[in-house]
Amino acid sequence: MFGMELRGGQGATCCPLRFVKHTFCKFRGNLETANHYTSSYTEQTVTKPSGVPEHHLPINDSAFIADPYSTLKRLRETTPIYWDATWKKLFVTRYDDIAALLRDKRLGRSIFHVLSRDELGFPPPDARVAAFDHFQANHILDMEPPNHTRIRGLVQKAFTISRVEGLRVRIEDIVQDLLEAAEARGGAFDAVADFAEPLPVLVIAELLGVPAADRHLLRPWSSAIVKLYELGYSDAQAVAANTATEQFSAYIKSLADQRRAEPRDDLISALVAVEESDERLSNDELVANCILFLNAGHEATVNGITGALLTMQRHPHVKMQLASAAASEANNSSIFKTAIEEFLRFDTPLPMFERWVLEDLEFRGCSLKKGMEVALIYASGNRDANKFTSPDTFNIARDPNPHLTFGLGTHYCIGAPLARLEMSVALHAFLKRYPNFEVPDQPLEYTGWVIRGLKRLEVKL
Repeated sequence: MFGMELRGGQGATCCPLRFVKHTFCKFRGNLETANHYTSSYTEQTVTKPSGVPEHHLPINDSAFIADPYSTLKRLRETTPIYWDATWKKLFVTRYDDIAALLRDKRLGRSIFHVLSRDELGFPPPDARVAAFDHFQANHILDMEPPNHTRIRGLVQKAFTISRVEGLRVRIEDIVQDLLEAAEARGGAFDAVADFAEPLPVLVIAELLGVPAADRHLLRPWSSAIVKLYELGYSDAQAVAANTATEQFSAYIKSLADQRRAEPRDDLISALVAVEESDERLSNDELVANCILFLNAGHEATVNGITGALLTMQRHPHVKMQLASAAASEANNSSIFKTAIEEFLRFDTPLPMFERWVLEDLEFRGCSLKKGMEVALIYASGNRDANKFTSPDTFNIARDPNPHLTFGLGTHYCIGAPLARLEMSVALHAFLKRYPNFEVPDQPLEYTGWVIRGLKRLEVKL
């Protein structure tokens, strides 16, 4: 779930989270347009660092997206760090290097606090996406200390482990309702549209306190917004994302105003009331971070659940073990805990996140310049044989399992506990009810690379 970096990052970055940032929206359009905007400063940040090999990873190619792991393995072995002249970024593929850069405070999710748009050679802000940019500027995903520290601290006081665990029974009820509705469609259903997609949206709506009558609004808004977190999107998608941001923001602001007048036992009420050292969330910060909870809070869960179902189909012994456990053990049993971590490692829901270089530094013999972008391929690090024994083997009992899926360091995913809970409850209930489910042969189409999820997955009960 909230690989909570989203499918993107500041100004349009993952995004998921990103979430997870995935590409910073410095340019509204394609690479040809982007190349018209340069400055004397950025000439050095978009040029291949000396001593670094050059390579191009076809991250928008459907064949690569469907099965990236053999390609990533070759890169780890032969070209672990390389410059991609097409994307003008440094790509990093090995676990230890990714982990080191995630923990290095000389890199960050935002850049405007150290360089101006003019210094970066960016075009002026695009008025067509003003609402989206305003949202991006006010949530914690792309902030750096001290603002990140302040806002994350306030959010964590409201979004507590006990609040998450308190949702377990409600999540169990939601899962059962979804499975009953799916079953009523007959002997097969789409595990994406009928099960995995609605689950985190309904859970986040429950968490925030969105009335049941309004919950149908959330998924379309979120789906439109996260289009800007891919590497490449159309002008029409940008305008649609901005409209969705305006509507979503107005809705959350209205709901927050209601909660100020009449508080309830929900996250919006808690965020309205939270205070630390005389600090409170501003209206813009509260609205932006509530939207972030939904945007970042569903991508990893959706992709994690459907990816797990596909993995079990391809590894029947895993399905048999978990189905047996589901029949006799609770959804928080040790085998489900280790299985969830392995699903998240084995087929990473949000495969790549980015960082900005905030000051000049040397890393593994590479001279990284302030203002340069670094792409960290989590999906590659999660299959690194120097970190994981037999990384291409699904080990249901793998422990420890220090995968990168939720990030590391300052921006570690704040929603990781909820993502784990949702996946555990969902897969446990699914296997208990349908221990002999099958995923028939079918064309598999993915949403993209940065947010890598199946568009559809037919399952037979």
